[in-house]
Amino acid sequence: MPEVEFRKALNMALDEELARDPKVFIIGEEVAEYDGAYKVTKGLLAKYGPQRVVDAPISESGFCGLGVGAAMAGMRPVVEFMTFSFSLVAMDQILNNAAKIRYMSGGQITLPITMRGPSGVVHQLAATHSNALESIFAHCPGLKVVACSTPENAKGLLKSAIRDNDPVIFMESELLYAMKGDVPDDPDFLLPLDKGRIARDGEDVTIVAYSKRVHQALAAADLLAQEGIKAEVIDLISLRPIDQDLILRSFRKTNRMVTVEESWSFCGIGASIVDLVQRHAFDYMDAPIERVTLEEAPMPYNESIETLAQPSPEKIVMAAKKSLYRAVA
Repeated sequence: MPEVEFRKALNMALDEELARDPKVFIIGEEVAEYDGAYKVTKGLLAKYGPQRVVDAPISESGFCGLGVGAAMAGMRPVVEFMTFSFSLVAMDQILNNAAKIRYMSGGQITLPITMRGPSGVVHQLAATHSNALESIFAHCPGLKVVACSTPENAKGLLKSAIRDNDPVIFMESELLYAMKGDVPDDPDFLLPLDKGRIARDGEDVTIVAYSKRVHQALAAADLLAQEGIKAEVIDLISLRPIDQDLILRSFRKTNRMVTVEESWSFCGIGASIVDLVQRHAFDYMDAPIERVTLEEAPMPYNESIETLAQPSPEKIVMAAKKSLYRAVA
């Protein structure tokens, strides 16, 4: 398997699906002539032409709506948002149209559309460009929501998303684009859109995370291991549908849990996980479930305060120790 950057893994997936299916096309801001704001679509315009790789004006509602209509007509559009913060402009198209047309048509119309791009906190982009909106999308029936964390699952999941007959919200992290990892070059390499994975085995406490926060959870597990604490780390990957069996199986083994997310605490993904566990595994619970989230405030621009507002390995360690009734300094 070749070792490639995260962005290249996404590029490979797009390239292979464009070659495999003439119904696939890409549309978004700067995806063609500029090779993509983050170079995810690099070289695709030259290879497939302007009818398959389409530069759109700065009108998210317009080009997202075009994608929804094209999907209704049998195409398989990949709509790129330069950042999911900009998808707020297209919420009517996403939540009222893409998510509901299959249901409202009684299953007569499918919506094979993939909406992808970076989500969450980057670095000093301040409040309006640092939104982690996954819980909003996951809240809405009719959407599938995934958050990739490695080059390998980025490729396999994006290919599966493009082939799926339902709308998929495909969330990436700008801070992971340069990350390298082994990626299968098999053009039929696919990963399921409804499964998470065990990123690290453990038996003392379960840490559940997704996207770039998985890597913070793994760093926290390394710190905990230095104190003899064996943390199991779950990479959720699929936020809707969520892999309930994986979460419950791990919790029934460790009896303790910490959830980590980049979004705010109220109505977050972690809140749904807490609800899932207390309903289906309450008798296994040896301590309250701890949550590590973004601070309940718009993201500050100041670098130091921005860092303080976010989850960190140290915050995860403290939460894990609290769940284990270990003294926290």
